[in-house]
Amino acid sequence: GRRRREAAEEEVEETPQEKKLRLAKQYLEELRQLGESRPAPGAVLGCCCAWGGVLGSPAHILLFLQVQPPDPARIRVLRGHQLPVTCLVISPDDRFIFSASKDGSLIKCKWEVDSGKRLCVVPGGKKGTEERHMGHASQVLCMAISSDGKYLATGDRNKLIMIWDAATCKRLHIFTGHRDAVSGLSFRKGTHQLYSASHDRCVKVWDVAENAYVETLFGHQDIITGLDSLSRECCVTAGGRDGTVRLWKIPEESQLIFSGHQGSIDCIQLINEEHMVSGADDGSVALWGLTKKKPLALARQAHGEQGMQGLQQPCWISAVAALRNSDLLATGSHSGSVKLWKCGEGFRKLEHLLDIPLVGFVNSLKFSAAGDFLVAGIGQEHRLGRWWRIKEAKNSICIIPLKRKTTASSPESPGSS
Repeated sequence: GRRRREAAEEEVEETPQEKKLRLAKQYLEELRQLGESRPAPGAVLGCCCAWGGVLGSPAHILLFLQVQPPDPARIRVLRGHQLPVTCLVISPDDRFIFSASKDGSLIKCKWEVDSGKRLCVVPGGKKGTEERHMGHASQVLCMAISSDGKYLATGDRNKLIMIWDAATCKRLHIFTGHRDAVSGLSFRKGTHQLYSASHDRCVKVWDVAENAYVETLFGHQDIITGLDSLSRECCVTAGGRDGTVRLWKIPEESQLIFSGHQGSIDCIQLINEEHMVSGADDGSVALWGLTKKKPLALARQAHGEQGMQGLQQPCWISAVAALRNSDLLATGSHSGSVKLWKCGEGFRKLEHLLDIPLVGFVNSLKFSAAGDFLVAGIGQEHRLGRWWRIKEAKNSICIIPLKRKTTASSPESPGSS
């Protein structure tokens, strides 16, 4: 009886729409295991309609093929930032990369993926001069791009959020209101609604198209270190040393609290509307389902340990990324490699696939929308501090090509998706 009560306490109440989505995905997983590819009539359609088509076709729900180890000689390195890269985003059409760093004079760059050329540079200035020039006057910690590629948002240590025209790199507006460093930004998919998180422990909602503040959400007991969102009117946050991940339901003004890491939770990303991944400075990577308060899977010391014999400490997880609506994840640390993972057994298991050698702190990771390359922002220091320095690292952006393994499966098989 005690076990049943504990299990019931771990369950999070789900809406009829969430139940419908869960049952549809469960059915698709059963189809995959049976080697069939034809969905039940209306099952996926109902799922997509209920969620505004966010999951796309059944192929987006079925598992992706494993990737091949990339050839190190084909990893492209883009140099331009003098200090550690702190954050980056890829444009929705996969043509451009926007990056920012701790640089005092070179704050934001726009790169062309195909050529590797730097197309736009926005110089920074001294503190207090934001109104007189285009760029930030302090370290940029986060950025986000709208799903239509129109707006780019950047947040800095000086409590400011700047909104840019992504095409021209022209600054459009400055949002003020946070009382400490802005540490997370995300546009709600399909809209110009922007969520921001800060070291002041709160989440704010903005309407970028109207240059308007909407509301503030409170709950975390420590600085917020990361934030992400998809199509639903909600966002997820990592709460640093308060040890919680939170799902914020904006219309209901409510939140769900998840716990499982032992250290400071420093990064988070949604995989799909039902699952997310997070990383902490205790070296663990956690896989979550939004109907469970505890992790579905937990990889401890995911990037190994560092330090002298008897004084080893786990390598901090400084970045996580997910190829949206797939089973492919990437994690970064200062361990000398980026690791790729597969979410197995219906998102209940984390399976290590391969390592990609990269020297330095991996401060940001992003998959391209098509899943054909991964971008890493590398620095000699961690994006949030200067605890120690890796001198041999290059402050740079690395574009890592990804190839999927070829299989002998027929075009009709789920693996061919």
